[in-house]
Amino acid sequence: MNLDEMSTHDILQVMNQEDKSVPEAVNKEINQIEKAASAVIDSFTNGGRLIYIGAGTSGRLGILDAVECPPTFGTDPEKVQGLIAGGQEAIIEAVEGAEDDPELAAVDLKELYLNKKDTVIGLAASGRTPYVIGGLEYSNKVGAHTASISCNKKARSSHYADIPIEVEVGPEILTGSTRLKAGTAQKLVANMISTSAMIGIGKVYKNLMVDVQLTNKKLIERAKNIISLAAQVDNDTASAYLKKSHQNPKAAIIMIKRQCSYEKANKYLEQANGFVREAIRIANNKDGETSDE
Repeated sequence: MNLDEMSTHDILQVMNQEDKSVPEAVNKEINQIEKAASAVIDSFTNGGRLIYIGAGTSGRLGILDAVECPPTFGTDPEKVQGLIAGGQEAIIEAVEGAEDDPELAAVDLKELYLNKKDTVIGLAASGRTPYVIGGLEYSNKVGAHTASISCNKKARSSHYADIPIEVEVGPEILTGSTRLKAGTAQKLVANMISTSAMIGIGKVYKNLMVDVQLTNKKLIERAKNIISLAAQVDNDTASAYLKKSHQNPKAAIIMIKRQCSYEKANKYLEQANGFVREAIRIANNKDGETSDE
């Protein structure tokens, strides 16, 4: 209660101390987070999508996670999407009253042609945002997987989700400012769900982003480094095979490790549903070899 009397240094120390409690609170919900990730993997595997819905900070965090997936994992922008109460305008400016309309989320989800293959995750720090609850209700009617991420126990939104995730972070240092610990908790959980789901559908080999989109010079260099690390070759070799693979890091890795053509590498990848490690196993078995790669 004496925040306004504290020095900047002391304020920062208190904030840092409070932030340290967030990962532990998230850890208590690992089992529920796993269920949510599994639901997303099921959606992705069956041609569905991950759709975040939220209002204010929560909505912006969902959008943030969604827009990072295409450059990181090479996904279609429609595969992971974020909806915010009030639409695009609400990303940079508060749209008063939008979050209080439970029907608005249903309208937004209908525009995306939500179907039973999809997973909808409602983000609401308080757990009582009408927009989020309305979206979860509609998603349940459609038959989609539903999960909720709140920062209160016994949150209202939990009653409308197949998989409730309740990360109890406690009071904020600035009372009611859920952009602080609650926002951090939601960001951590969203990171965990989307990243583990992408790994679960073959977007990662070892701990490398092998489906990274090569949209600028920085990412082209990153792709070369990924190939170099994965296939244990120098940068020049990685660069040469990136060209031979038509800018496909996955294919380049297999081409190097199995010394095969681009066409064969793609065939192995297709048989392995895009999993590089499995594609290498298939290639090894066809060549009469065994490997733990």
